[in-house]
Amino acid sequence: MAIPRFSSLLRCRKWAKSDWLVASIGFVLIVFFLSFFIDPTSDSVPSVDRSRPIIFPSDLVKLKLSSIAKERGAFCLDGSLPGYHFHEGSGSGSQSWLVHLEGGGWCNTVASCSARALTKLGSSNYFEQEVAFQGVLSSDPSQNPEFFNWNKVAIRYCDGASFAGHPEAEFKNETRLFFRGQLIWEAIIDELLSMGMSDAKQAILTGCSAGGLASLIHCDYFRDHLPKDAAVKCVSDGGYFLNVPDVLGNPTMRSFYHDVANLQGVDKSLDQKCEAKTKPSKCMFPQEFLKNIRTPVFLVNPAYDFWQIQNVLVPTSADPDKSWAKCRLNIKECDAAQMKVLHGFRSSMMDAIGEFHQSKDGGMFIDSCYAHCQTVMSVTWHSPTSPRIENKTIAESVGDWYFNRKPVKLIDCPYPCNPSCYNMNFT
Repeated sequence: MAIPRFSSLLRCRKWAKSDWLVASIGFVLIVFFLSFFIDPTSDSVPSVDRSRPIIFPSDLVKLKLSSIAKERGAFCLDGSLPGYHFHEGSGSGSQSWLVHLEGGGWCNTVASCSARALTKLGSSNYFEQEVAFQGVLSSDPSQNPEFFNWNKVAIRYCDGASFAGHPEAEFKNETRLFFRGQLIWEAIIDELLSMGMSDAKQAILTGCSAGGLASLIHCDYFRDHLPKDAAVKCVSDGGYFLNVPDVLGNPTMRSFYHDVANLQGVDKSLDQKCEAKTKPSKCMFPQEFLKNIRTPVFLVNPAYDFWQIQNVLVPTSADPDKSWAKCRLNIKECDAAQMKVLHGFRSSMMDAIGEFHQSKDGGMFIDSCYAHCQTVMSVTWHSPTSPRIENKTIAESVGDWYFNRKPVKLIDCPYPCNPSCYNMNFT
């Protein structure tokens, strides 16, 4: 997920006391749920291991609520209208489209979804009125050399199920929650098609974290709704979640996905070939359905994904004595035994992507950084100090792959061999 920009919201209007009360309650709830399955990057600004130049974004892009969502019944968790930010392309990029799906974890119970509905991850009432487009969304050619002049769209995430929930599941909750992620996705895509995307010559669907997972779930839908002669591909950033047990041997992530899928009726949005063989919750893991995607896919993922290490491998529930506390926050604080476990996690990722590595059309950039989403910040996407593999930034690698200049299957050596890494430090 991109780091939130509250300053832009504060510039929009002066807050009343009631606004501050709502914001305070929302903040407390966010902090609580961050401890389990909402991205730490949503509401924290960690430091990094070495000094980095600050790259200021060039564009602040205004929010637009969907004009057709209401008639489609496409609502955020709280019943508010979903929205997106649109920056029009120009010149050679006027018929090229990049659609980005925001991330932000998931909610797996009525209680957690109700709490989420009081935040910007469940209600457009809390969306920033304008956001900075950075990284793959930037219009600065020095920060985004391949896609700077494309039409760029950032779709906000307010459903809690990777844009895949279905209203048929709503009878399961006694409160008035809307599980309409799939309808949000379809409504906004149709709206973009009416705005010119139906004439696209080139297009990319991307997203980070829960949005990165969504970019895989909806990849073929995106392809099928664009012109047959358009070059359409998908880029998943930090969305390759692993079905591995935590350090105590518990299936934490698999159980969580089971609850999400069951609560929000996600099964109808998942790969049907996968579901014919196994449970819907298992089909939320990319390893299970990626082989069935017809559209070319590029994976951007750190082998030491801090979100997965903090929430899948070593969730707080699996660390009662807090022996992992320092390591979870800063990989430099991990002792030899803990690093062995983290290297084992990397090995699990290498095994999980093994079949995809053989894909003719697929691409990947798997670095060994302690990071999560890396395409949405210019400093990690493309800058003089960005992470590199074989001296290529993520932006250069994605560009080489998208434009078919060369095959791109880049896998980094194990931590800490890459000095270009942008390692997050939460201490």
